[in-house]
Amino acid sequence: MRSKYMAATGCLVAALAMGVAACGDEDEPTTGGGGGTEEPAAEGKNLTIYSSLPLQGASRVQTEALVNGAKLALEQAGGKAGNHTIKYESLDDSTAQAGSWTPEAESANALKAAQDEATAVYLGAFNSGASKVSIPILSEAGVPQISPANTYVGLTTNDPGSEPGEPDKYYPTGDRTYTRIVPKDTIQAAALVTLMKQDGCTKVAMTNDKEVYGAGLARVIELSAKEQGLELTSNDAIDKNASNYRSLAQKAKAAGADCFVYSGITANNAVQQFKDFAAALGADAGLYGPDGVAETGFVSEKDGGIPAALNKQVKVTVATLSPDQYPPEGQEFFTQFTEKYGVDNPDPYAIYGYEAMKLAIDAIERSGTGEKADIKKALFETKDRASVLGTYSIDENGDTTLTDYGAYGVENGELKFDQTIKAQAQG
Repeated sequence: MRSKYMAATGCLVAALAMGVAACGDEDEPTTGGGGGTEEPAAEGKNLTIYSSLPLQGASRVQTEALVNGAKLALEQAGGKAGNHTIKYESLDDSTAQAGSWTPEAESANALKAAQDEATAVYLGAFNSGASKVSIPILSEAGVPQISPANTYVGLTTNDPGSEPGEPDKYYPTGDRTYTRIVPKDTIQAAALVTLMKQDGCTKVAMTNDKEVYGAGLARVIELSAKEQGLELTSNDAIDKNASNYRSLAQKAKAAGADCFVYSGITANNAVQQFKDFAAALGADAGLYGPDGVAETGFVSEKDGGIPAALNKQVKVTVATLSPDQYPPEGQEFFTQFTEKYGVDNPDPYAIYGYEAMKLAIDAIERSGTGEKADIKKALFETKDRASVLGTYSIDENGDTTLTDYGAYGVENGELKFDQTIKAQAQG
């Protein structure tokens, strides 16, 4: 039977879904002096950490790396967080038919976690639009949430790029339960504009996929471009089911665009857009994308990605760096991940799955009790945490204080680290 809570939550989910069109040997995790006083040791509980990620479609390689990173972190912790025994359950919020996440799958995953008394933390979602669906469900149930990938501004703040009513409308009880360990899109937008200016772009045509993430990032790119003095010739919302985008590409050419940037995810016909804009703007045009396309399904021709001939023109931003750019703990992670899974070139998202699980374990341990409210409190009290990603804190909105983005080129169908972009959010 459906409880009153389930019925109310289901209505909320349906309403939200209708509005969603749619990217070392750390024996003891460190939080620094601001993590609060640990609770007295409590009797150990059997707790569950869930993750919700699209395990099918264009993002599969990235999300499998996230899951493997999380598994490695839990294994290194001996399946424990303080006195508590931790079970990890990986959930899929995608369908084979959609080839990406769906509101129905994400809401079902969030409800599963919300109704499980043993739930300690929910790792996810991967897509910002999916978190618009899950945050209200989890917030109402008091379930702490850590996203390893969301960047959309409106999930945590009403900064430029957000929509009216955000973020408060995602927290029906007023209880902030959502945190993330990747920088939000005010940082990514500034990094993209900085990169395009460095590369000599003077006029840039932009498209967005109309989803929460893509449309929101495009709005912030517009603002950052204006502040940094880069001319955008367009910001066109695309039909993801169109057979081609030649008319938009020709419009960009007529406007004198010498570069193109797409704001959206791979699954929304990104490859066709890059092909059409490359054909119209020529072999010297720079082609740019955000973390929403920083995946094998976009960069590898054999996996349905862009033609190899475009590799030299394409650059993307993602909040991961080259292994040698990380602190010793991060460098050690890549060595351990390679040894564990036999992967010579770990996907950039593997380290985020690892750190999301490490932070969850740390918060549970610092909570003492293992109760959701105490875990959430510990999460938001995370200060000066020395991690594989570097030292960071979680602010009052649930955002990380990390700001570096990596710029990646494409070589032989794989992402290749180019440089660290230390752009700061403007204004």
